Amino acid sequence: DREIDEAAVEVHGITGADLADKPRFCDIARDLIEFVRGAELIIHNAPFDVGFLNAELKRLGDGWGEMGDYCSVLDTLALARQMHPGQKNSLDALCKRYSVDNSQRELHGALLDAEILADLYLTMTGGQAALSLDVRAARGTGAGAEGVRRVDPERPRLKVVRATDTERAAHRARLEAIDESSGGQCVWRHTLGE
Repeated sequence: DREIDEAAVEVHGITGADLADKPRFCDIARDLIEFVRGAELIIHNAPFDVGFLNAELKRLGDGWGEMGDYCSVLDTLALARQMHPGQKNSLDALCKRYSVDNSQRELHGALLDAEILADLYLTMTGGQAALSLDVRAARGTGAGAEGVRRVDPERPRLKVVRATDTERAAHRARLEAIDESSGGQCVWRHTLGE
């Protein structure tokens, strides 16, 4: 319960008036802990954010522990410093280095920064470069189709391993759970007719 420093407002654009009707940390702490329990948080300059969270947990009293008691934390700033020692490793600098679009970033906003960091982390670590369910690209008719390597038709036939009835039932149950929790938006279930 304090005023927000004007310099901080210039960074993130959040004013005291914006927070006036929002819950306090003590009101959402339990929900936050359950949300992150068992997860890996990927945070740029993690000690900064985790330090604030740990300070708030400490204010709640004994028994709350620290964020590391509930989840693991990967610091992308530390990772970037290992990969690019001596270089600028701010979020903006990394976006430029890895050609990650951050053109929508005017202020330091948590949601947009999280989306940018997700793209950046995947690019930095050589993981999946994009979340695309573009059927044309999968069939080799979309952008990038020229890079498709054709398989030799004379190769030995591949062994087909089919799911057991138990595995298929577990899959159907999982799709039903996803469909229910997403309000009927499970693409796989509706596409496959499950």
